[in-house]
Amino acid sequence: MDRRAFLVTGGSATIGAALTGGLSSLSSSQAASALQLRIQTARYRISEQITDDMVSLSPHAPPPVLRLKQGVPFRAEVTNTLKDATAMHWHGIRLPNKMDGVPYLTQWPIAQNETWLYSFTSADAGTYWYHPHCMTMNQMARGLTGVLIVEEREDPGFDSETVLNLRDFRIGKDGQFLKLYSARKAARGGTLGTVMTANWTQSPVYVHGSGSIVRLRLAATDTTRIYRLTIDGAEGRIIAADGHPIREPLAWPTEDAPLVLGPGQRLDVGVLMPSEDGKKVVISHRAGGRVRPLATLQSKGASLRRSLGDIPSLPKNDVPDVDLSRSEVIDLVFGWSPDGLKPNNGICGTLGYTFWSINRRPWPGDAVEGTGPLAELKLGRSYILRLRNESPNTHPIHLHGLVFRPLRSNNRVIPSNWTDTVVLHRNEVMDVGVVADNPGDWAFHCHVIEHQKTGLAGFIRVT
Repeated sequence: MDRRAFLVTGGSATIGAALTGGLSSLSSSQAASALQLRIQTARYRISEQITDDMVSLSPHAPPPVLRLKQGVPFRAEVTNTLKDATAMHWHGIRLPNKMDGVPYLTQWPIAQNETWLYSFTSADAGTYWYHPHCMTMNQMARGLTGVLIVEEREDPGFDSETVLNLRDFRIGKDGQFLKLYSARKAARGGTLGTVMTANWTQSPVYVHGSGSIVRLRLAATDTTRIYRLTIDGAEGRIIAADGHPIREPLAWPTEDAPLVLGPGQRLDVGVLMPSEDGKKVVISHRAGGRVRPLATLQSKGASLRRSLGDIPSLPKNDVPDVDLSRSEVIDLVFGWSPDGLKPNNGICGTLGYTFWSINRRPWPGDAVEGTGPLAELKLGRSYILRLRNESPNTHPIHLHGLVFRPLRSNNRVIPSNWTDTVVLHRNEVMDVGVVADNPGDWAFHCHVIEHQKTGLAGFIRVT
């Protein structure tokens, strides 16, 4: 279905089917009343058996794609129907600090049957996502991760679009959840799922016009898995990463050079569909000598005869660049936690262990008196954050409320594109540049949720 065919009428929120490739789409206009989002238990057939005790915004469907418009106010009333507390974080969006959805740091947790109003305007177009930041492991692992799209002020001109929400589920042969994590794996790379899905479906197929230009939006919303992606059967170009149009090119992902996409990261890809009817474009994960197809795009009908040169370039978001000549360097060390420290078992949950830390200071969990910022930045100034991974494990490091760009690494060449999440390899030291242009206390953590919930988290203060 052509994305232009989706219409929001009468100034009200509308749910549209199939536009995003298997996911419903929930959109709001400037005149619309607040979207009503209900966090609730769900049942869904991911494998051969229906899985119970899932968490979604619907009792029988995956979380919808939320569609916003660049520069247009967005309002959502989030109601919690679960027994556990929750809060909603809008990952990658530069928004007011009080709307960021981090319990105790920016708001109180949302208790059962309570509603919290989120209201913000995104200056940046792009692909983002949303997830809870309270009882994070339990609710995310059970399904509560959804894609959030901020559409450009003017339609860039793609023929169609598919959105892929990539994530694992830890379910057994009976379709029910296994234990969501193990302490042994939380102290290492994290606990992988048993079933890999795109849009809660195993290897779905989405049909697009032969010879057309498709905007493929990929979001890695898993709690642990780091994807190594290839796109086979078509040509194309990567046009945006983590919400922002690329400054430096990213190579087309191939078997010899798959593209790494860590938890929290997103890609926008312009795909030129094959010109022949029935041809397939396969998006796969390649690791450990195995190839796992995640989703397929299939061509249909007479060719539209588009070319690679027809893939639109996206308008840049207004991001202030870093003044490298006047940037203070701040060291941030990711590694093991000091011995003997116990986690704080608050209402937002703990995994019961403390394995990790930033600057030897593990995050204790819920609000703890005396827990201060990892660093204090002055509003408007440029900084270089020196990210030092002193562990043998990979960490996707995410900063709320701000964007940054990699400058250099001690062991690889990395494109300097704007991002909110960067994958830090084992023993890697990476400098990233950031402008402290958004005041507040901004969460800063590893997006392997087992790492985050066992100490590898903190916050950065901008004043």
